[in-house]
Amino acid sequence: MAQALYRKYRSKKLEDLLGQETTVQILKNAAKTGRIGQAYILYGPRGIGKTSTARLIAKLLNCEKRRTNPEFAKLGEPCNECTACREIDAQNSFDVIEIDAASNRGIDEIRNLKENIRTVPASGGAKVYIIDEAHMLTSAAWNALLKTLEEPPKHAVIILATTEYEKLPPTITSRAQRFVFKKVSKTAIVGKLAAEAKAEKIKIDEPALELIAAIAEGSVRDAESLLDQISSLGGAVALADVERITGRTGLAKIAEFADIIIRKDLPAALASLGTLNDEGGNPVQFTKDLIHYLRKVLSLKLNPDLEKIFERELTKEEVSIVKRLGMVAEVAFLVAIEKSLIRAYSEMRYSPFAATPLEIALIENLKL
Repeated sequence: MAQALYRKYRSKKLEDLLGQETTVQILKNAAKTGRIGQAYILYGPRGIGKTSTARLIAKLLNCEKRRTNPEFAKLGEPCNECTACREIDAQNSFDVIEIDAASNRGIDEIRNLKENIRTVPASGGAKVYIIDEAHMLTSAAWNALLKTLEEPPKHAVIILATTEYEKLPPTITSRAQRFVFKKVSKTAIVGKLAAEAKAEKIKIDEPALELIAAIAEGSVRDAESLLDQISSLGGAVALADVERITGRTGLAKIAEFADIIIRKDLPAALASLGTLNDEGGNPVQFTKDLIHYLRKVLSLKLNPDLEKIFERELTKEEVSIVKRLGMVAEVAFLVAIEKSLIRAYSEMRYSPFAATPLEIALIENLKL
């Protein structure tokens, strides 16, 4: 059975983590100075490296080369070659216990943790408990975990990973080091996907990779899973293939449609919508993407300093197109069309005539 790309290319070193520079710097310095903590909370959106980071912390604590070679330990990275590192990568280490709180959320599971955490690690390094989806734990489970988090055994480390930090009790969050994980930029995801595609001998166009990265919305895992699915088509993968499989429209077409709107060319806008329907596009998602795109046009027109931020999501060429559209568009018109599109999007989600609210919004704002 083929291994999923997101598992095959999981980060093996801290420096491999995309878009988490501050977290990487702090953890590397902690590893270099031997000051890795005993309780961590890793929180942020899905698929951006929280669980991978938890396993990297486990490797740093258990890596045999780090424990026996002081010079190597100064690098702040695991060796990925010793038995402990290989076992953690293969998820069969006796000293790294992963608990899925979504399905093991009760007090009994936490009581088992409290009983087992007292036993010394098999390898002589550290015993690491990784609790994923930690926000799913019950109140009773949190209360049972509280004392252990406050005074864990010297050989034990507890790492909580969650997408919903606000659901964690303050009594828990105050007892752990907290790291926020950010969504990964589109350009960084495209670079990672391109490297993986080359390694896997997947022929895919750059615009197709860009659309995959855009669909992932900052989640590296989602992007890799989609690339994995699309690679099964065989042969060279083009932008049209990704559009057909996902029902999403590439940014170039969104920009072209935005240009039509700004020129107030109603016949061309309605014709483009007809083409979208004929090609099996999703008008609801198309409207959502259009709202986000025109928001960038308006924002960049009003504040040119946002260009640096948008370069995390767009290529330089795409940013230049956004700037060009902003130069010719009127602020009042952009505000009006955005309000109409947002209203249309809300109506489309519950309407049996999905494209009609969008057509009405265009007619109201692009009158001949």
